[in-house]
Amino acid sequence: IKLSPSDANIPFSLNILEFPLRLTYSITINKAQGQTFEKVGIHLPQPVFSHGHLYVTFSRARAMGYIK
Repeated sequence: IKLSPSDANIPFSLNILEFPLRLTYSITINKAQGQTFEKVGIHLPQPVFSHGHLYVTFSRARAMGYIK
């Protein structure tokens, strides 16, 4: 989806990417600390309010290729 700003003085357009996701198993960030998973999926229904949450999510997967 391409969005154009309503203010003509802004020289850029915004792109939004949507990914269809299906929740299969969930675990809280606090319970995930100290564990490593074969595959990790990320569900962000609201904006992340701490960089640490996203770091913990990414660091739980064995490799970046296993993050969906």
